[in-house]
Amino acid sequence: MADVPAEAPEHCPGTQSEDAGKVSACQGCPNQAICSSGAAREPDPGIAEVQVRLATVKHKILVLSGKGGVGKTTFSSLLSRGLALNNSEKNVAILDLDICGPSVPRVMGALGEQVHQSGSGWSPVYVDDNLAVMSVGFLLSNPDSAVIWRGPKKNGLIRQFLSSVDWGELEYLIIDTPPGTSDEHLSAAQYLSGAGVTGAVLVTTPQEVSLLDVRKEVDFCRKVKIPIIGVVENMSSFVCPKCKFNSDIFPAETGGAIKMCEELDVPFLGKLPLDPQLARACDEGRNFLSELPDTPTSQEFSKLLKRIEEECQKQP
Repeated sequence: MADVPAEAPEHCPGTQSEDAGKVSACQGCPNQAICSSGAAREPDPGIAEVQVRLATVKHKILVLSGKGGVGKTTFSSLLSRGLALNNSEKNVAILDLDICGPSVPRVMGALGEQVHQSGSGWSPVYVDDNLAVMSVGFLLSNPDSAVIWRGPKKNGLIRQFLSSVDWGELEYLIIDTPPGTSDEHLSAAQYLSGAGVTGAVLVTTPQEVSLLDVRKEVDFCRKVKIPIIGVVENMSSFVCPKCKFNSDIFPAETGGAIKMCEELDVPFLGKLPLDPQLARACDEGRNFLSELPDTPTSQEFSKLLKRIEEECQKQP
């Protein structure tokens, strides 16, 4: 079960409280019996297991978004591929924590692959010499199968992914998460608390309906003490692949991500234009950065990637 931070919403006393599972706000919660028994206050052995497993991973980066459909998985794939290209002598991996919507296998060109288990744990799928992938999509008998799981089962798989995958020596581990601030995010924050998280990259689009949810994601990171590497404004404009004309499809009427970052005092990493060639490359599992390095999206991403690497190097 995922731990609830001390700064949880007022209606939840938190698992570490003496009132956990005993107050009226706990009525109807599926974890009420566990909390009231006091078992939730015991140290989770999974935290130590994850710490041992990820001791050989130098930088652990969470990719978060408050709302779905902002291109978070697309950005995660670009980030992992870009880091692998820039660090050809070192290993990079991407972990898909979107249990119900695992799209990383398709985007990374690994659809239909399967993982193998050995004495040292699960072996990830390699899509390049120095780029590995792990996803629940590799564990499904059919890619069209729905994953219909309650929170505890999802949390158990996240723990297993973080503690049982044999990554080996990694320079970067990119962790792609589902939208929101729910079970999967709390589990990741809890299990990674002992292993150390380099930070989180937050992905948004320019319009206010997306920025509203990213503000919640910033608040989440601060409450669970995850450093914020910065915010990326995705789909900030559309650049025609033929004439290169730049159009604003999602107008930033309130100032977009730049204004929001100024208000919340978080770093702004950059803007990425909407590119149909990138969408096609993701659908076909191709490496957009290596195939189309001269496009506006690739060029802007290179600048953004440099900022992320610089921020990672600042971490102890």
